[in-house]
Amino acid sequence: MKIRSLALFSCIFMFVSFAASQTVVPRLGIVANISQDSLVRASGFTMIGASVTGLLSPKITDEAFEEKLLEVKSARCKVITANLFFPAELKVAGGEVDEENVLSYARVVLSRARKVGIKFIVFGSGSARNIPEGYDREKAKADFIKRCYKIAKIASKYQVTIVLENLEKTETNFITSLKEAAVIVRAINHRNFRLNADIFHMMRQSEPPADLLMNGDIIALCELAEKEKRTLPGVMKDNFKPYFSALKTIGYQGYIFIEGSTKEPVVEYPQAYLYLTAQLNEVYLNK
Repeated sequence: MKIRSLALFSCIFMFVSFAASQTVVPRLGIVANISQDSLVRASGFTMIGASVTGLLSPKITDEAFEEKLLEVKSARCKVITANLFFPAELKVAGGEVDEENVLSYARVVLSRARKVGIKFIVFGSGSARNIPEGYDREKAKADFIKRCYKIAKIASKYQVTIVLENLEKTETNFITSLKEAAVIVRAINHRNFRLNADIFHMMRQSEPPADLLMNGDIIALCELAEKEKRTLPGVMKDNFKPYFSALKTIGYQGYIFIEGSTKEPVVEYPQAYLYLTAQLNEVYLNK
């Protein structure tokens, strides 16, 4: 009997150990200028988030884009995300939308993203998606869903995923919570249009970690920064572990990108990497 019990205990221990060894901790990236590639890599990161305006925008000539492309290809870090999808002057929601212009712009951005090797385009663009005061919100929502489905089809052609970002009310008046963004993504129902769970905005809006639990199937990217001044993790010592615990519960194993502000990147980049890595390991690996 003792032998059987010992054998059973050994099997359980081996199973738990195997399961723990299979746990994948989300990988960290940081939004930074490609010129900071060496510093970013030395700080521990292997991925950089760029901006559409600085790298992919149609306003950038083909010649200038090719030069930027060479710089990206020679970088030590991979550029796999780009934010600031649409500029403020190119409206994507509300009544004054030139849809053909929007789609034409998206084609250029997404085709260039494919050449760079970018996997995700972050769709925040708070000013571009603002709707006029008093505008019919349900109509804005319905039109936005149809328009984004068309954008998603273009993204599919170039093997890029659009990730809709939940913004706070100080940045836009349209789609201002994770729940609202999730409703839009589910209505679009396209594999190339997913959800970017921005934990910084969730904290600013007092959205609980529990809101992540209902949307694990559509979250493709996460971003964060510290709550008060959008500083890099470790400056104010914010605790992200409750949100990481929710991400672990839903089985999230994707990327987490830091999108914050700093005046001392030499100090704060490596600090942010170590600070977040420690919190992730504590939650995901029980270390």
